[in-house]
Amino acid sequence: MSETTRLADQIRRAFDGDAWHGDSVLELLDGVDAKVAAAHPIKNAHSIWELVLHIAAWDGAIIKRVGGAAVELRDEQNFPPVKDTSEAAWRKAIEHAKHTHSELVKAVAAFPDSRLQERVPGKTESYHDFFYTFSGIVQHELYHAGQIALLKKAQSR
Repeated sequence: MSETTRLADQIRRAFDGDAWHGDSVLELLDGVDAKVAAAHPIKNAHSIWELVLHIAAWDGAIIKRVGGAAVELRDEQNFPPVKDTSEAAWRKAIEHAKHTHSELVKAVAAFPDSRLQERVPGKTESYHDFFYTFSGIVQHELYHAGQIALLKKAQSR
């Protein structure tokens, strides 16, 4: 099995399921409705909805970097604002995140192992290669999965 296939599998597990640590992002989102997703039960913390949009934004940024673009997200791209808090808008946000994540997994799986040590476009640090980026996106998804779990618990009291 190639290294990029293994990395793609870890990225998939963090978001879709069968993660070693416990619940994935999607497993945590199961049963979350728009009201819960939009709530801010912890002062100065992002909502579940904002985190889902943020995860999708970074998955999309990594896809663009794989394609050769030097991408940096502006504040409104990094944490896109939630303007419509309807159930339909929440389902659309989830579907967008699923689609973007699926495209990321495909892009990483198709990425040649021989390029893993290449520096990511726009990055100046010598350590910021594609292996670092692909490993980092796994950490990113799991970090925010933990936040989602805490936000759910804060609302269930």
